[in-house]
Amino acid sequence: MSTAFDLLYSDTEEELRSAVRALLADRCAPAAVLARAETGRPHDPELWRTLAADIGTAGLLVPEKLGGQGAGHREAAVVLEELGRAVAPVPYLTSAVLATEILLGCDTPEATALLRELASGRQVCAPALPLTQAPGAPLPAAVRDTGGGALTGTVTSVADAVAADVLLVLADTGLYAVPAAQAAPTPLVPLDLTRPLATVTLDAAAGTRLADPATARAAVAGALLSGAGLLASEQLGIAEWCLTETVRHVRGRHQFNRPVGSFQALKHRLAQLWLDVASARAAARAAADALAAGAPDAPLTVAVAQAYCSGVAVRAAEECVQLHGGIGMTWEHPAHLYLKRAKADALALGTPGHHEALVADFAELPSP
Repeated sequence: MSTAFDLLYSDTEEELRSAVRALLADRCAPAAVLARAETGRPHDPELWRTLAADIGTAGLLVPEKLGGQGAGHREAAVVLEELGRAVAPVPYLTSAVLATEILLGCDTPEATALLRELASGRQVCAPALPLTQAPGAPLPAAVRDTGGGALTGTVTSVADAVAADVLLVLADTGLYAVPAAQAAPTPLVPLDLTRPLATVTLDAAAGTRLADPATARAAVAGALLSGAGLLASEQLGIAEWCLTETVRHVRGRHQFNRPVGSFQALKHRLAQLWLDVASARAAARAAADALAAGAPDAPLTVAVAQAYCSGVAVRAAEECVQLHGGIGMTWEHPAHLYLKRAKADALALGTPGHHEALVADFAELPSP
């Protein structure tokens, strides 16, 4: 029996959107994002504090009894849409979604204590997993317990490790919370300058055990599913900004004494892009709604959303660069930030090809 999805935004979700968009318009303009990216330290701690603590977005997925907002995936999806629109350099996906979902799946006093810190915005937490780790794929076994909780191993391409206070480390003996200072994160040069990556090296690092191996792996698997589903909303936000900005540009840019947007060829391209974005919105909203409702077919819905929204975000960003002409190719114009985020998101939490294979598997169809 198929699930009936609610694809519309509630009044509460629109109010949340307005608050987040107003904050980002004031504190996260494209020029400011680019300036911070050029310094090599893209994260804005003050912006994160306001977004996470003052507005309360860090605790949207956390029940009220644990210090959160008691909302859900639909509300978190709205936040990610707006963060995608602004390519905001904040660790929301890693801390407020992935790490939070992992801790919710542990159900131990130690995990609950850390969860309260994340929900309040007082700490940032990042899973020590490659950003490319996909739901449905085997989990890595890069870290081992060499005795007495001394963790040793190396994990590469860990997103937001340089901004984290605590890392969640999946080892052979369970899940551990390790202070970032003990993990020696080494920054890498990422494609997306607004979401820094690092190699995490553990050398007999001490951590607090949060869960046994079976519970830990189940919690991580559930978090990857939620993260992939909500990442589709960030990709939707990227595509929406690119479409809106491109339409604005071609309406104001004149050639042969008329707006270039009046040329039939460009009208066709933009009309097709609008249809793609509208379809991506439906797919992303369906994924968020399925996760919020705990629908049995949530894995299939998430795989469909990721397989589709990844491509739409990349196409929208490429069209934005091309239809801006020479302006779009300059470093000063923010189009390249959106293209790089779209390309990086297409690899994050599973490639489109991986999710297409999952769709085929869930639907019992031949693999593409």
